[in-house]
Amino acid sequence: MKVLIACEFSGIVRDAFIAKGHDAWSCDLLPTEKEGPHIQDNVLKHLEDGWDLMIAFPPCTHLAISGAVWFKYKQKEQAEALEFIRKLLNANINKIALENPVGVISTKIRKPDQIIQPFWFGHEAQKQTCLWLKNLPKLIPTNIVDRGKIWVTKDGKKRGGAWTMCLPPSPDRWKIRSRTFQGIADAMAEQWG
Repeated sequence: MKVLIACEFSGIVRDAFIAKGHDAWSCDLLPTEKEGPHIQDNVLKHLEDGWDLMIAFPPCTHLAISGAVWFKYKQKEQAEALEFIRKLLNANINKIALENPVGVISTKIRKPDQIIQPFWFGHEAQKQTCLWLKNLPKLIPTNIVDRGKIWVTKDGKKRGGAWTMCLPPSPDRWKIRSRTFQGIADAMAEQWG
């Protein structure tokens, strides 16, 4: 199967599909972090290249609910991001999965078909991840483990083990947060490949 992993620079999902024998390519504006088939370009230029499956990981910067406090200041950027999402979802590709955190896609385009967690796939972490699916089944959990730590903030509020809370500020924090958990990548390749 010819597989496009859109908006992926890490190579994690691409390599999971390659390991299952598929002709998988990642595509991103950034160079790939791992050697392998990669198109460094705007993915919209490559949607008509004969793919059987596309799994897309578009940037969530202007879409995720975690940044809702800033939405009123970036309406233009959010509109552009939503238009990009629509183009990916409407691509002439038989099977499509689009991944993004909980955010405005649910209210501005449509509700996700599934919400998954890393701890369903072997990672002791919580990070609600939405999937919008076209001609693909929902992912079945493969290795349910503990949800991860619970933090109590200074004001007494409990915070679930969101893995990103453990990351100190750094210039690469956004890159770390955007990488797909290996267990989820493996499940995608096994169940959708």
